[in-house]
Amino acid sequence: MKGLIHALERGPVLVGIAGGWLVAPLILGTCYEVFSRYVLGRPTIWAFEAGTMLTGANFMLGMAYTLRERAHIRVEAIFDRLPARVRAAVDLFGYLFLAFPFVCWLSWALNNSWLRALKSGEHSGMSAYNMVLWPIRLVFFISFLMLALQMLAEIIKRAQVLFGGKA
Repeated sequence: MKGLIHALERGPVLVGIAGGWLVAPLILGTCYEVFSRYVLGRPTIWAFEAGTMLTGANFMLGMAYTLRERAHIRVEAIFDRLPARVRAAVDLFGYLFLAFPFVCWLSWALNNSWLRALKSGEHSGMSAYNMVLWPIRLVFFISFLMLALQMLAEIIKRAQVLFGGKA
């Protein structure tokens, strides 16, 4: 079972790390925009939109990794005081019947969305730069697909705890 969990978590970890590295071009682009706007007096047409897209990609690509690290915000005042099996049952119920079906449905819809944007050549309309939308929509699809894989790993871990094994 450990091998399956490790295989399911490999993609979310790699995607989460890649999302973290998007901060570097975001910082560089923002610094260049500030320099260009206030020192040279020539603002860019791309920095605002590129910054928005990079920030969104950074956030989305980190979702599954954050779930793996149990770093999402949750109310733990009562939850942490419950026995391990009860916590596992609550998590398992939430993943199986609430979150996992929704994330799978959303992944399917986002796959159709990025493919439609690619075929149509849809643009953002946010700025004069007017970026094509399929790359960011592809990032959203990949992010939710990785979240679904990580949730599947979490379901297996919680089932192990619930049925007497170790996570």
